[in-house]
Amino acid sequence: MISTRIVDFLMSLGVLGLISSTIFNGLVFAGVYRFIAARRKNRAMASVDFSPPVSLLKPLHGAEPNLEAHIASFFEQDYANYEILFCARHTNDPGLQIARRVAARYPSIPAKFLVTGERTFINAKVSSLEKMAAAANTDIFVISDSDVRVTSNYIREVVAPFVREKVGAVTCLYRGVADEGLWAKLEAAGMSVEMTSGVLVANMMEGMQFTLGPTMAVRRRCVQQMGGFAFLGPYCADDFVLGNQISALGYDVILSDHVIDHVVLNLSLPASVKHQVRWMKSTRFSRPKGHFGTSLTFALPFGLLAGFAAWCLHRPHLAMALIVYSIVARAVMAAVVGAAVVNERRLLRTTLLYPLRDLLGFLYWVASYGSSAVLWRGQIYRLTTGGLMQPVADSPQPEHEPAMMA
Repeated sequence: MISTRIVDFLMSLGVLGLISSTIFNGLVFAGVYRFIAARRKNRAMASVDFSPPVSLLKPLHGAEPNLEAHIASFFEQDYANYEILFCARHTNDPGLQIARRVAARYPSIPAKFLVTGERTFINAKVSSLEKMAAAANTDIFVISDSDVRVTSNYIREVVAPFVREKVGAVTCLYRGVADEGLWAKLEAAGMSVEMTSGVLVANMMEGMQFTLGPTMAVRRRCVQQMGGFAFLGPYCADDFVLGNQISALGYDVILSDHVIDHVVLNLSLPASVKHQVRWMKSTRFSRPKGHFGTSLTFALPFGLLAGFAAWCLHRPHLAMALIVYSIVARAVMAAVVGAAVVNERRLLRTTLLYPLRDLLGFLYWVASYGSSAVLWRGQIYRLTTGGLMQPVADSPQPEHEPAMMA
């Protein structure tokens, strides 16, 4: 038997979590309303003719499922003046070979293919960004991951905010896409709902002070003032650091109303768990206070906890009510975010899966405090303050650190 004191504590903790997650739900709905209002305003101003030259920067690392189709979507843009630069570590990289093959089908779009050789930075992606930035012919860079696909209006809508000189960076939300595998679908639900909800609330509460990796658009001069992309080299969360630094320089970081597809590549349970725990660890070290507070945004873990306490108190109806409330609250949030913000194509599936993803998200959050080690492209690193990555066998400190958000 569990003592009455422990049961009362569990009930109090569970109810507290349900209250805090309900408040978070309210903030998400307010963020959704704000996002929709901004989107309407942006669409009303869409007649402004602003189409500066743009360089798309595409770091590559090996072949991925449907990579050819993903790359092709960037060549099919309804935009007059842009170039695409691809970069990998070696000339014979399979991803780079696929990019060459796709580019050959679109001879009217200027394309460059670069290699870095042995990586210069712990974060190998940064070596590619440095190489591509030096070879780019324009002053606006749009960086995107290899596992995203876009529609023909992508460039036009992403660069639109740069019409204002004070805008230094633009980023955009993404919907998770997974056509097979339960674990991939659960991860996709997290991308579409959990990530989007957190970004909407952060943007509403404090403004955008970070960018999101699948799309990071930035002015060349901002990168130069930051010290070049090399500044990002020691960090795991390069997307967070990039936006954080540009905000610290006094520029605006804008959340675009354009939404892209982020394709989930982790189909198995081990691969999905490793990827999501690594992301959680990265957030833990990049934004320690905010990451800790994330624990109060989950609903299902607290619903189960309060339900268990109510069952121990011989109140089965209350137990069921608390659990059902937590499930319905998460499903409603998923439906609203999915329908109104990211235009989720599998809305019913995402709505039904998200309560389970909410529970898994809490478990990933707990796991993020288990260690500071992450596996990054075959090598183990240790994360330290600010999200710095250090090889476990060699841990030199960099000479500079960014101004991080709490």
